[in-house]
Amino acid sequence: MMTYGMQLPVQSQSTLYAEPWEAEADGPADLVEVARAADRLRFAYIASCDHVAIPPDLAPAMSATWYDPVATLAHLAAVTTNVRLLSHVAVIGLRHPLLTAKQYATVDHLSSGRLILGVGAGHVRAEFEALGVDFERRGAVLDAAIDAVRALWAAGGQLPGPVQEPVPVWVGGSSPAAVRRAALKGDGWLPQGDPRDRLPAQIGRIRELREAAGIERPIVIGAIAEPLYVGEPSWPVGRRTLHGKGEAIAESLRAYAAMGVGQLQVRFRCRSRGELTDQMEAFAGEVAPYLD
Repeated sequence: MMTYGMQLPVQSQSTLYAEPWEAEADGPADLVEVARAADRLRFAYIASCDHVAIPPDLAPAMSATWYDPVATLAHLAAVTTNVRLLSHVAVIGLRHPLLTAKQYATVDHLSSGRLILGVGAGHVRAEFEALGVDFERRGAVLDAAIDAVRALWAAGGQLPGPVQEPVPVWVGGSSPAAVRRAALKGDGWLPQGDPRDRLPAQIGRIRELREAAGIERPIVIGAIAEPLYVGEPSWPVGRRTLHGKGEAIAESLRAYAAMGVGQLQVRFRCRSRGELTDQMEAFAGEVAPYLD
């Protein structure tokens, strides 16, 4: 059965996906209530993004609101029990691997083994320059950082160590380099913005690369669904939004499973936290049972 998870609201407020209500939200309270709802409704994961600082020229589109993922996931670990905690994605090349290994091992420890470390190369040049990291070599730096973090966790020199052995590492990105990195280094792949018609070729490329490298362990293939609204909305939700009865939405989403997608990241059109949690409830009750 295809699992489903979601990016948390409020913690990142890019104009590409944030709903208007998030700008005036009570951040801590809203995050806790949405996380608890995801936990209760058996969402596979909740996710938090990573940007250190957004330069002024990008702020109108990207916003300057980006919660720290380590702090956010650790906070939500304390108010949830089962839902997994995903960094989607942590730009770990911006930090020394010793620091990354320590921080995320602690999150895994505090959550009793619920961390998924999602990683990506990053794309905001100004962040790299501000932190003294070579932007042009960010791909190579990420490759080395993944290996270093895994080696540090295995060595056990930092305590507390992670509960999971190993902690799953999901690689984000849809460029040829990111797809190759996911195939050769990842336990999962988190595409960024691939439309449905592009996914089969990307998934095929991952399988081809893994076969050529002799990698037999399974990989979790992800996808980000179109915006959803379960039921018939009384307000304009946008032409790209999948809406209607749960069974019909599920039929559309099952096309992802047919491509080989194992986990689907869902997002809901909503005008308030209450409407968001209502949509989550509707999805879990009216859509999820038909995803098998």
